[in-house]
Amino acid sequence: MTTTSDDNVQAAFSGAIFDVDGVLVDSPHERAWRDALDEFMEGPWSDIRDQTTWSPEAFTPEVYQGVVSGKPRMSGALAALEHFEVPDPQGRVGEYAERKQTMVVELIEAGEFTAFPDALRFILAVKAAGLLVGAASSSKNAGLFLEQIRLDAFAQEQGLEYEFLEPGQNLLGFFDADVSGRDFAQGKPHPEMFLTAAEELGLAPPGCFVIEDAVSGVEAAKAGEMAALGLARADDYELLSEAHPDLVVTSLDDVDLDALAEGRLAAKAG
Repeated sequence: MTTTSDDNVQAAFSGAIFDVDGVLVDSPHERAWRDALDEFMEGPWSDIRDQTTWSPEAFTPEVYQGVVSGKPRMSGALAALEHFEVPDPQGRVGEYAERKQTMVVELIEAGEFTAFPDALRFILAVKAAGLLVGAASSSKNAGLFLEQIRLDAFAQEQGLEYEFLEPGQNLLGFFDADVSGRDFAQGKPHPEMFLTAAEELGLAPPGCFVIEDAVSGVEAAKAGEMAALGLARADDYELLSEAHPDLVVTSLDDVDLDALAEGRLAAKAG
């Protein structure tokens, strides 16, 4: 976190960097990873199924969060195959990743995702507090989600009034910087993505905090000398806590907005 000349006094945060899948939107990525592997194991890879630890019930939300979430597509595919001890994972990773991508695009186009209301309330409040906001997701599909989320309509439904919202304002155009889906040399838990987002916001890394729902994302934020806000939506509070974020919450409604002005991540009292 940023400090003033007096090391005991924290300066206000200047920027917030948001992951997308699992933080802003309940995306179909987990479903696509699971369904694609099920399809292979029940079909073209059925001959090697007994050599793996896979079963339809084994690809749990905990596996997704701990093994796949937050990683670039190829890295996530390889991690899943290795987790289930699939023979020749390097030889199979390409078709698995490709099938998952086809599935997830079909689900997105069908509207099979929702935006989390607490996340939209939080990002609006953060922007209203004068912070810059950035998006940093490994997903190349992030823009497909964000452009379909109407912030102006959401604010109207919630009875919220913000002068900076324009008619037709979608979430994609709301960010001051967006590095989602870029081909970085190193994915999370390396901090390159978040450091690039901070740079494009024009901010020093310690002046930013990162909102993440994956262990690899929390680790990347901390490696980049940024504060990390862990969001445990998937019954993974303990898992995220082990990555040592500055704060873990189950809803962004629980974050103390006043504490951000003091350079702190804290939960609301009570």
